[in-house]
Amino acid sequence: MNPLILIRGGGDLASGVALRLHRVGFQVAILELNAPLSVRRTVSFSEAVYEGAQTVEGVTSRLVSGDQFQVTLEAGEIPILIDSNANILNNQFLTSPTSTFVIDARLTKSQPEPLPVNVALHIGLGPGFTAGEDCHAVIETMRGHNLGRVYWEGKSAPDSRQPDGDKRRVLRSPTAGTLTPLKSIGELCKEGESIAAVNDTPITAPFDGVLRGLIHPKVEITEGMKIGDVDSRNDPNMVKFVSDKALAIAGGVMEAVYVKLREME
Repeated sequence: MNPLILIRGGGDLASGVALRLHRVGFQVAILELNAPLSVRRTVSFSEAVYEGAQTVEGVTSRLVSGDQFQVTLEAGEIPILIDSNANILNNQFLTSPTSTFVIDARLTKSQPEPLPVNVALHIGLGPGFTAGEDCHAVIETMRGHNLGRVYWEGKSAPDSRQPDGDKRRVLRSPTAGTLTPLKSIGELCKEGESIAAVNDTPITAPFDGVLRGLIHPKVEITEGMKIGDVDSRNDPNMVKFVSDKALAIAGGVMEAVYVKLREME
């Protein structure tokens, strides 16, 4: 059996999962918002919503309508549908409850709403999910000894509300408004240098490094929203590849998928 795997969300961690599943031969599709909030956009398949297509490490995602969905899968690409409520699960011509797996990679860190229909396997990434109650399996997303671990009962570690590593690396908007980029993802920046502006308020680099991510300027910015990420490792090439964290989480997802497939044999 080769299930259709629907991934809710197309950010950097979700894209690492999609990339690995696609590479081993699964049919993968992504369901996104009409204005995705991804920050690491160079390695996020969600960027296809804005650009029409996005290639990450040689794999292409493409924004499609329902009637283009199957032909895009058959072409070896990852279709992206604007479908925040997973309504595709109600479409008997595109999905089947017995042969569709769902991975919730939105990382909302809150209890999820029920899916429109029951599916063969429902995997949740990170805090907010409880395996055995609102999904079948939970994947640990917190860095540390358990990163990528599969829980078939219970929950992952609670949300620490703190970013990994140097807390200064995550850029948040001081105000609501419109973002104007002043640097591109992958550019070097110096401490105190302006990276972007929200309205007339400058967003500056917290230290010397590489601009690892910046939210799309079409997103309506709210106060406190995560809008950027600076990496102190000074390697511009790193923005072209999914992270070690994304790959570890993807490994946990693949474990859960293959365990379920063995059960279904």
